[in-house]
Amino acid sequence: MHALLAHLPDLPMGERAGAARRYLSLRGADAEFREALLVETFAILDHPQFAAAFAPRSRAETAIVADLPDLGAGARVSGRIDRLAVTGDAVLAIDFKTNRPAPAHANDVAPLYLRQMALYRAALGKLFPGKRIDCALVWTEGPTLMSLPAELLDSELLRIRARLDREGSGS
Repeated sequence: MHALLAHLPDLPMGERAGAARRYLSLRGADAEFREALLVETFAILDHPQFAAAFAPRSRAETAIVADLPDLGAGARVSGRIDRLAVTGDAVLAIDFKTNRPAPAHANDVAPLYLRQMALYRAALGKLFPGKRIDCALVWTEGPTLMSLPAELLDSELLRIRARLDREGSGS
């Protein structure tokens, strides 16, 4: 699904379904699985709530690297954002998750995912100064777009810094 969500938006609408079927067929997916996966994939691609993530100038699998001195000397993050959309005043970073069942609320998201998105948000803030940085997860089951509140990610970043401070001081 990650590959389909990464590459199908670059194709004209009328070519997407055929390309997706060919891709899945070449990877040995049986017809029933292939069609079920296509239903899920197109539920995301065609959903108005996800439009910005798949707009023509959005990017798939975007690598980022940024120094984060606020976390400590030599702190650096590198990662790959599943979908990145940059507009005049904002940046939207989205990561796809296939967990089943998906959590119902942002506060129930696994700490690992919150750390990941908090670090991406901090890095994007350095790379796009002055822009609002929004982060969200797309839970492929449903599908559901879950915005991650800035306050939640800021709190997670504080926890990361506190942990790094403890590790740096040897405690």
